[in-house]
Amino acid sequence: MVRWSKNLFLGALAILASTAVVSQSLAETLIIQGSTTFARRIEPYKSLIEAFSKHELTLIPNKSVPGLVALIEGRAHMAMTSAPLKNEVEVLKTNIPGLAHQRLEEHEIVETRIAFALNPTNRVRSASLDQVRQILLGKITNWAALGGEDVPIRVVLVGGGGGVTSVIEAELLDGNSAAGPHVIYVKTPVQVVQVVEQLPGAIGFAQVALTLQKDLPELATEKSISQTLSLVTLGTPTPAMRDVIQAFRRVAVKVAL
Repeated sequence: MVRWSKNLFLGALAILASTAVVSQSLAETLIIQGSTTFARRIEPYKSLIEAFSKHELTLIPNKSVPGLVALIEGRAHMAMTSAPLKNEVEVLKTNIPGLAHQRLEEHEIVETRIAFALNPTNRVRSASLDQVRQILLGKITNWAALGGEDVPIRVVLVGGGGGVTSVIEAELLDGNSAAGPHVIYVKTPVQVVQVVEQLPGAIGFAQVALTLQKDLPELATEKSISQTLSLVTLGTPTPAMRDVIQAFRRVAVKVAL
């Protein structure tokens, strides 16, 4: 009886050990490239996502479109985007014609509001979306037209296909770009709020989290404009990718991204 119990115990240990090995072998390392906005928001919770999904992640922030290119070319398992996939595909078609994009599948993770950040010296606090559109187009050029000081308006945006810029162009400019001497294009979202903080008359279109970090006032409008943070796969996601997508969504709800 003692020998039987000992054998049973050893057999149970062997099963547990083999199960652990199998579970460990099923874990994958997934490379995810793309939106710097997405990467910045999720980086503090990377360990939590890995724990929920049971897979390791390598995050490479390099903007949405380069992330999609990396995905299509096989250099990433998934891409991060911070604008609707259809908008980013249009950018792909323009900049890299012929690149296969038909198999791209979008998996929405969370929606986040875009802030219209103002320099702290600006006393204007509200405008209509149509007035914001006129500002972008250079038809309203001075804050005095909106009840503010006699200060020229400068528009600050991320250039080169940033997520916020893509959404603003789609929602307010019919897909066109803001252009003119009143527009300042910078390289990163962080630079948007830095310029707005330093330049009287500036209005910057940025993630609300960055605006709050700098304690910048916002221009309120009758309706907010949001951007969607999504993961993109090339075709149907694998089981590991599905695990990661669900983990991203779980964390987004848990920490209120």
